[in-house]
Amino acid sequence: MKWLNTIIRYRLWIGIGLLALAIFTNIQAGFWPSFVLYLVALILIVGHFILGPMRLIQECMETGDMEGAKKVIDSIWFPALLIKPIRSVYYTVKGNLDMANENFESAETNLKKSQSLMSSGGLMGDQMKQAEGSNKLQLGMLAMQKGNLKEAESYIRGAIRSGLPDKENQAAAYLQLSSIMINKREFRAGKEYFKKAKGLKPTTPQIADQIKQMEKYITRMPG
Repeated sequence: MKWLNTIIRYRLWIGIGLLALAIFTNIQAGFWPSFVLYLVALILIVGHFILGPMRLIQECMETGDMEGAKKVIDSIWFPALLIKPIRSVYYTVKGNLDMANENFESAETNLKKSQSLMSSGGLMGDQMKQAEGSNKLQLGMLAMQKGNLKEAESYIRGAIRSGLPDKENQAAAYLQLSSIMINKREFRAGKEYFKKAKGLKPTTPQIADQIKQMEKYITRMPG
């Protein structure tokens, strides 16, 4: 599908070129011979501003090309014109890029913008629900970094209710809840959430290591 990626990448300029050709054809031969050119140009130009290059961003994120994703994100001049679901993805990706660069304040701002758009969107499909869950999980982790355990617990519980895309994210959520419960000295609940995290058998090195570290002392806790 390289041809489609090429069209998306250069959609605006192709549209502008076709618009210029349509105007020339209109002058030379009249409106109807130029109608199709006008129509295609309009679709391409409007599509560029309301749909954006999300396919290109998704491809970069899937391959781990964060620099490429940043370049594509930076090419979106007017994010306010994107339709709501795509604008939500835009802010989610920006938040993820900020997280990768350890720009946590900007990450929180962008993730909250994305969350607000998701929450105001009404009924959503499973994929959007999972995206909402992932967003809430990241906001919960940011709240934990700031030491705001109440807000962190609210976001993480919300993430679990919304649904998370895979067992790695689910395990991370239960581990965070376990830590929160232990901090609140609710040891029984902390142990239960730890068992759920461990039972998912996550393979992400960071999460697996956290489980090993917690296992050393959690069995010695009361409750």
